[in-house]
Amino acid sequence: MKELFGSPGKASGLCLRIGQCLFAAASLGVMASASGFSTATAFCYLIASMGLQLLWSFGLACFDIHALRLKRDLHNHVFVSLFVVGDWVTAMLSLAAACSSAGVIVLLLKDTNICRLDAKLSCNKYQISVALAFVSWFLLGISSYVMLWLAASA
Repeated sequence: MKELFGSPGKASGLCLRIGQCLFAAASLGVMASASGFSTATAFCYLIASMGLQLLWSFGLACFDIHALRLKRDLHNHVFVSLFVVGDWVTAMLSLAAACSSAGVIVLLLKDTNICRLDAKLSCNKYQISVALAFVSWFLLGISSYVMLWLAASA
């Protein structure tokens, strides 16, 4: 298999996974600290999706650390196939959650002006959380693309 940026068991892959973990955790934390987030199903879906992405990325980051410490090659067809499926599933869920939450934010801010009328809603925190979710998804998208490329080159 080819050596690509973000490959499993490489320092660049570990950096991508740590970035995914950090941005997913930040998105999760900001949304959970916002008041009134449970009023919209899209925000609850964002929390669930970012929680799943956090767990998946953290697990793979630990796997990368283990491989780097022992100098093991993770370019095994079975591992790469598992990474491809996991990355693409979490990437699709994360993108869907971020997009649906962004749609709700547009509805709250621009279309109905509910954020101005209801002071209990933390609309700024909602926006920050969704922006962090998109950054986390972007990093996961890079990993997904690399994993698919590795699987195709095997």
